Parts: sequence; structure tokens; C-alpha cells
Amino acid sequence: MAVSSATFPPRKLRPAASCFISPQLSGLSLLHSIHSLSLQISSLRPLPFILKRNSSSLIHKCKLLSLLFDDILLLPNRRPQSLSFSPSFHLCFEEMFVVLQRIKTLIEDCSIGSKMWLLMQIESISSTFRELTLDLWTLLEILPTKDLKLSEDVEELKNLIIKQCVGDNASVDGVDNEARIEVLNMLDSIKGEIVPDHARLGKVFAQLGLSDSASCREEIECLEDEVQSQSDEKSKSEAIALIGLVRYAKCVLFGASSSFESDDWHREITPDLVIPEDFRCPISLDMMRDPVVVATGQTYDRCSITLWIESGRNTCPKTGQPLARTDLIPNRALKNLIGMWCREQRIPYATAEADGRFNGLTANKTALEATKMTVWFLVDKLSGSLWPTETANRVVHELRVLAKMDSDSRSCIGEAGAIPLLVRYLGSENSNLQVNAVTTILNLSILDTNKTKIMETDGALSGVIEVLRSGATWEAKANAAATIFSLSGVHSYRRKLGKKTRVIRGLLDLAREGPTTSKRDALLAILTLAGDRDCVGRLIEGGVVEIVKEVMDELPEEAVTVLEAVMKRGGLVAVAAAGQMIPKLVEMLRSGASRARESAVATLVIMCRKGGAEMVAELAKISTIEVTIWDLMGTGTARAKRKAVSLMRILQRWAAGSEGDVLEGYSIAMEMP
Repeated sequence: MAVSSATFPPRKLRPAASCFISPQLSGLSLLHSIHSLSLQISSLRPLPFILKRNSSSLIHKCKLLSLLFDDILLLPNRRPQSLSFSPSFHLCFEEMFVVLQRIKTLIEDCSIGSKMWLLMQIESISSTFRELTLDLWTLLEILPTKDLKLSEDVEELKNLIIKQCVGDNASVDGVDNEARIEVLNMLDSIKGEIVPDHARLGKVFAQLGLSDSASCREEIECLEDEVQSQSDEKSKSEAIALIGLVRYAKCVLFGASSSFESDDWHREITPDLVIPEDFRCPISLDMMRDPVVVATGQTYDRCSITLWIESGRNTCPKTGQPLARTDLIPNRALKNLIGMWCREQRIPYATAEADGRFNGLTANKTALEATKMTVWFLVDKLSGSLWPTETANRVVHELRVLAKMDSDSRSCIGEAGAIPLLVRYLGSENSNLQVNAVTTILNLSILDTNKTKIMETDGALSGVIEVLRSGATWEAKANAAATIFSLSGVHSYRRKLGKKTRVIRGLLDLAREGPTTSKRDALLAILTLAGDRDCVGRLIEGGVVEIVKEVMDELPEEAVTVLEAVMKRGGLVAVAAAGQMIPKLVEMLRSGASRARESAVATLVIMCRKGGAEMVAELAKISTIEVTIWDLMGTGTARAKRKAVSLMRILQRWAAGSEGDVLEGYSIAMEMP
């Protein structure tokens, strides 16, 4: 076999450090602690599927041991308080305490981890069971029975436990070993691009207790934990191969799962979830998927900074410093931190890179082939005659989940021809099916090659736009807007989308009428389109300034960032016509978040420079403006401080009567964004 059991290293246990340290307890307290610990082990359930015989045997011995200590502590012919604890006596019981702690930890760890990974480690774990059994036997042999003054019955009980320890070889169960070999053979077949026999696959999964989609999802999550806990990349890679096998089996054995079955598996990002400020891109304000460092040392999401540079800017958005070079360096440390945080919050972290990696690890051929087999099975099922709505919904939802996972999955789905099949469900009357279809397309669009497929597939773009305009739910409309945002990552596509009136109108309507999360998706898409000057004119005609004014209290960071982008590209007249915009921006300077304050002061600088004395005079009427600017100079971001200095200088020159310095000739003042 190309894959052997030696490929899989010993399972990495996660006991507390105290499990291997002798307790600092007195003699009698130590006896009570050992008795309590043996009772805890006795109450544990044997492992239900793998290592059942090994765990049952050790639990039974600990149950007998608890009876032994019952007698030691409760014998009526003498009182434990009267026992004298010699150093050897105390040392023996300290070691017994440690052995029992290890037994408890081993059984608990095996019961909560991945069944597949446990099966792969069955030889080493069986050896650990045997080692602990021998340790227990040794300690019972050297137990100072004379000091304890055991009765004949208690002595017989001790000898019974010793006899059972000696007679128990704790070898690997034959059935378990056959299942392990079967899984290794399947991994070997998948690596050779041979589809596993479904009957044999079903037999192994039944033996492991993986009997439905829910148990398979739980197993996948446990394997993902193993990926994070293993220390070497080879082990991580092999765990990913097992994930691929379980994911494939889940689909072919139990069918695709519905949205309702997996709603709790991963959380979506909701308004009440506070994303750490350092995890947000300074440009899009969204959580970074592929953080990169520019020449000034600042970090941005690759998609956003690429759009910034491609639009002709040669400065750092945050500091305003010129970019000496435009190469982007991956910020792997930050990316790992974001991934860990998402994992803790149970949020899928779909990275934007297309290098076939899982959380920074290169997937091996077995994992890749398993993904291909899963995708082709689902796409083949979807490409047949039209299925009942519920069946189609399950298949599309499974593709949606797969498209979240990694770049390999997104690539496989796109290459398998899924996008044209998904288009037919964008207009579905079933709201769940429509949401799953548009969200799958959104997830696929993270990959640049899929962006091209979506734009070139007949009906795909128009279908997404139609969902944006008249989708059955706000979720469908929001995900359509997010798809527009993703597609706009390509400059030529952004210009094409910005020319479509239905796109502009759909985004503006969603930003005005939708719930908070939907409004945020719409504003982010609008912000991306506003990078094109021609599109800004269409946005202004559609009422973007009025909408921004309306949502500024609800989504201040997003709204003021859009306003800044519009102002830079000819939106002064529209902003002036909206009225009361300057007081709102000043209020943002006083009480907004750091990013909102930064965009607000930048917008005020542009308004004053382009609007001249009239704009400056309106700003100067606000009695607290100077105090607010001084505060921003001391507490704002680097860019906000610099903009605050510029704004203060404009006010001072206006007050001195030097109006010429604040009129339309502002080329020097606009040197940095």
C-alpha cells in the first residue's frame, strides 16, 4: 500500500499538566483522592466503537480498585487515621494517583476526539492501555499490605485485580484492525483516482458509528481540531486526507444535507459579533481574508489593496505615504491569528488565495482527489433531470458548504461545470434554494478563475442581478450584493458592473431598505464601484448621498467611507445639496470609531478645499470644531492626525482672510489621500 499506518503519528493527547505531577497531599487525603478518582473512572462509559474491549477492561479494573479502597477506608477493625505512612507507602500511592489520572485522561480523550484519527492510531493507543495496565499491576504488587492490615477478603480482591492485569495483553482488537486496514486501502485507492466501493465504505462507517450526515459533520469538525493540534505538516496533511474521505462518504452514503441540518455547524458573521479592529481591512472595513503588507508596513486585504493600486493610486491608503514599490507580501502571522479567532467563534474562514491550501497547509493528492470525487458526485446528481425542490436544495446546499472550505474545493466545483447548473436555481420560487444557489456562486467567486466563469456563463450575472433586485429574502439580496462586491475585484468587471443601471439601483435600494447586515453588504459593493469615476456619477444620480446620510447613524464607518470616495470623484454638489452633512461629519469626529473619524476628517478636508469659503464658513459656525480637531490630533490614527492638521490649517487661514488658500486650487493640499 502507498499509505501505511506509519504515516499517522501517535495521537496527540491534551491532558492538563497536573495529570503527570504527584499531588501534594497528606497520607489520608491521598487515599481519599485515589478512591474518588477510581470512582470517577468507574462511572465512565467504555468507548462505544473502537477500543471497546481495552477501555471496558481498564474501567472494570478501576471499579474493583474502588472497592478495594472502599474496604481500606471503611474497615471496622481499625481507623484510617491511625495508619502510619512510611515514605515508601506514600510514594506508592502518589504513583497510583498519577496512573489513575492518566487512565481517566486517556479514556476521556479517546471518547471526545475523531473516530477516524483514533482508528489510525489504534496500535499506539492499545500499547498505552497496556502500559497503564502494567503500571497498575506493578503498584499493586508493591503495595504495603502489612501496613494497611488488610483482611483476607480485601487481600483476595487485590490479588484478583493483579491477576486480571497480568492476564490482559490489551492487544488490538481484530475487527478494529481490519477497519483500520480498510481505511488505509481506501485512502490508497483515492490517491490513485479509484472511487472506493460504497458497500465497503458503508460497512466501515457503520463500525465507527458514523451513521448519518450529522455524525459525519461532527467527525469532520473533530478532524479539523486534529489538524490544528498536530505539530508537523505531514500529520496535518494526512488528517486533511481523512477529512476528504469523510466528506465524500457523507455525500454518497447519506445524501446531501439540508440547510436546517447544518445551521449550527458554523456560525455566520452576525451584527452582534464584534470583529477585532486589527482583523479588518482599513479599506473595505471587512474582515481580511488574505492580509498582505505594502511597502509602508501597513496591512490590507489583498483584494482591496489590489483594487486601490489598479485604480491608479500610488500611495498608502492609511498613511498617505508614496509606495516605493507595489509588491504585496503575505502577512501569514496575522492570517493565522484571524483563522484561529474564526475557529474559536465557529466561523468559516474562507481565504481568498488560490494555492490549494487548508489553513496554510498544502493539501495532499489524496485530499484533493477526495474533494474532486465529492464534487463530481454532487454535480452529476444536479445535472440530471430536474429534481424535486427539496432534493435539489440539499445538493446545492452541500456545494455551498464545500465552496466555503478552501480554494481546492472552489476550483473543483468551477471546473466540474457547476455554475451553469446553479444559474437555473437563482430564479427558484423556493427561498431556501434561491439563497443556497446565490450563496454558492458568492463562495465560488472568491477564486479569480471562477470570477471569469461567472461573468462568461450565460445568465449567471443577470441571474445574480435579478436576485439583488427582487430576491425572495434579504439574505438572498445581501449575498447577491456580496457577489457583486467580489466580482468587482477585477478592474474590467468593476467597470462593466458599474455601467449596469440595475446593479446601481439594486445596491442603492438594498442600502436604503434592507436590514443592517444587508445594508453593510450593499455599501461595501457601492464603495468598490465608487473606485471608478464614471460609476460615481451614476451613483449620485441614483441618490447615494441621501442614502449615506440616512444610514450614517446605523453604519457610520461604512457610510462615511462611501461618502469620502464619492467626494473624491466629483460628489461635492450632491453632498452640499443634501444639507446638514457637515454637522453629521463633525459629530462623527467627536464620537465615531477610529476608522469612521479618519474618513470623516478626510471628507471634511475635501469639502473645504473643493467647496471654498462657503463650506469652511459652515464648518466654522460649529462652536466645538476646534476642540474636536485638537482631540483628533492627539488620539486619531496617523492619517486622521495628518488630516486634522490640514483641516485646522484651513480654518485658521479662513479666519485670517486668506480665502485663496482654500479655494479650488488645492493641488498641494491633495497630495495625499
